[in-house]
Amino acid sequence: MRREDKQIIGRPEIDEVISKTDVCRLAFAKGNVPYITPVSFGYDGKSIFIHTAKTGRKIEFIKENNLVCFEFETDVKTIEDETVPCKWTSTYRSVIGYGKIIELQGFDDKVSAINQIMQHYSGKQWNFDERMLKGVKLWKIEIDEISGKQSD
Repeated sequence: MRREDKQIIGRPEIDEVISKTDVCRLAFAKGNVPYITPVSFGYDGKSIFIHTAKTGRKIEFIKENNLVCFEFETDVKTIEDETVPCKWTSTYRSVIGYGKIIELQGFDDKVSAINQIMQHYSGKQWNFDERMLKGVKLWKIEIDEISGKQSD
C-alpha cells in the first residue's frame, strides 16, 4: 500500500469494516472485459458468501474465470472546503481483497452459506428446506488476500 499511514493493520479492524458494510462489490473479468456488481453477502471471518440467480452475467463471468476482487466500504463522508476546490476530500474505511469463488453443492453447505448472509442482515439464523433454495445458486469466496485502508 502506497500510504502506509492509512493502512488498517489488524484483522479485527478489517472484520469490523466488513460487519458494518451493507453491500459488497464484486469484480469479475472475462477475457479483457471487466464487470463489477454490488451483492448482498455474509462473512464468517474466513470466507465471503453470496447468492445469485441460476443464470446471468455473473455466472457467465465465473465460468470463464473464478478469480474475483471484492470491496467493502463504510463511514464515507465528503469533506468540503469553502474556498479551495482541490482541498475537498473524504473520510472512509474500506477493505479490498482477492479470492476464488466456488459454487456450493451440498445442501448443508448451501444452508450454512445462506444463513451467513441472513445473519449479516437480520442477526439471526433461519430454517431452510430444499424447495426454498431451489431457485438460487450459493457461492463461497475463499479469501487469498485482504487489506484495509482508512482516511479520517
